[in-house]
Amino acid sequence: MPAFKLNSAPFWLCLIIVTSLVSGCGFKLQRNYSIPAELSTLHLSSADKYSELTRLLGDRLRVQRVEMVPASDDVPVLRLHSDSLERATLSLYPTGNVAEYELIYQVHFSVTLPEQEPQVFDTSIRRDYKDDPRTALAKSREMELLVKEMRIQAADRIVQTLASIGNH
Repeated sequence: MPAFKLNSAPFWLCLIIVTSLVSGCGFKLQRNYSIPAELSTLHLSSADKYSELTRLLGDRLRVQRVEMVPASDDVPVLRLHSDSLERATLSLYPTGNVAEYELIYQVHFSVTLPEQEPQVFDTSIRRDYKDDPRTALAKSREMELLVKEMRIQAADRIVQTLASIGNH
C-alpha cells in the first residue's frame, strides 16, 4: 500500500475529512471552556475560603481569565455552599471486613447573576476504592490522592457549569 505524501491531494483530502468529522461532532479539548462575558468578573464565596476546592476553583477560573472581585450588587456571585465526602460499603471479605468502598464527593453551589434569583447546582463525583487492611499506609495515601482527584474533577465541573449558564 503506497504511503501518503504531504504534497499529494489524497493526503490533504483525508486531513480535511478527518478535521471536518472531528469538529462537526462537537469535539472539544478537555478544560477548554468558554466562560460567557457576563461571568468574566465574579465574586467567589465559600464557607471555607481556605479549602482545597476553593483554591482549585480559583485557579481554574484564573486560567479561564475570570477576574475575581469583591462582592457588590452588580457582580455575579459563585457561592460554594458545601462539599462533603461520603463512603459506602460495596463489598466485604469473607471475614466480614470491608473489601471495597464507594467514595462519593458532593458539592452544592449556586450562581447568582445581578438582579436575578440564584441558580442552584449539585455535582457528585463517585469512585470505587479497594481497601486492604494489610497495606493500611499505602491505602490511606491512595485514598488521599483519589479525593484530591475528585476535587479537581468537581472544580472542572463547576467551571463547565459556568460556561453553560451563558448558553441558556
